[in-house]
Amino acid sequence: MWPLLQIELYKIFKRPRTFIAFAVIALIIFLIQLALKFGGEEYVGLVMSGLSSTFEAPPGQVLNGYFVCYNILNLLLIHVPILVALIAGDMISGEANMGTLRLLVAKPISRTRLLFVKFTAASIYTILLLIWVAILSLLLSIVLFGTNELFVPRGQEVNIISSHDILWRYAAAFAFATVGLITVAALSFMLSTFADNSIGPIVATVCVIIVFTILTQMQIPFYDNSIKPYLFTTHMLGWKGFFYVKGNEGVTIDGSIENIRAVIKSGLILAGYAAFFLFTGIWYFNRKNILS
Repeated sequence: MWPLLQIELYKIFKRPRTFIAFAVIALIIFLIQLALKFGGEEYVGLVMSGLSSTFEAPPGQVLNGYFVCYNILNLLLIHVPILVALIAGDMISGEANMGTLRLLVAKPISRTRLLFVKFTAASIYTILLLIWVAILSLLLSIVLFGTNELFVPRGQEVNIISSHDILWRYAAAFAFATVGLITVAALSFMLSTFADNSIGPIVATVCVIIVFTILTQMQIPFYDNSIKPYLFTTHMLGWKGFFYVKGNEGVTIDGSIENIRAVIKSGLILAGYAAFFLFTGIWYFNRKNILS
């Protein structure tokens, strides 16, 4: 299996668009960091404006590498799934488009094993993409802005997390985000088994993400109760749960998570969606008449 995986990884990383994704992420993060470096205090004042009557903190204390990273993740993790779809949506349909899919399935390897190898390669790409995000958004932000307590605005209140209680939360958040992005990869991969060109699965995945994200962001009770709980995009926001902490008389409890059950539930739902998408794609592909 390892030689097959090496081949699939080589196919992924020989494509220029693979590195375009890494370059786009680097550019977005750099632009955010640049803006906060020269206009961060105004941004902090805007974010904390709703708390001015109950909370006061110097903008210089709020603006640090942890705060910058948190805001980058809020902005970026909505768009990274699109970059994941560019690769995962091409894994099977790209072979069909090039006329090599029939040759692949004619080799002495089961279709199921072939798809598992290809999906593993797409998952490795997704993980590397997130590691790249972590390096630039967290480590580089710490270098540029330093460290301090993390201030997490939540409506009319704010969570203040001690500096020694933050890094493990980011590690957990990135691990959770990995599950979410692999779910997107599984969706795009499944759609790829239905198509003979890459455009359809990629566009379809992007459309699903856009529509589901809009529904997730809508503050309408009808959607809150009937649709949002069943959208995987709703649960992709579960990484924020690691930064919502318990308090005792206004003092944050180190190491606490306000609603750990909800975070675990969201992670399990995402894993369930990923498994469903993957095995649906395998089920269809094993019955597909391959002509190209």
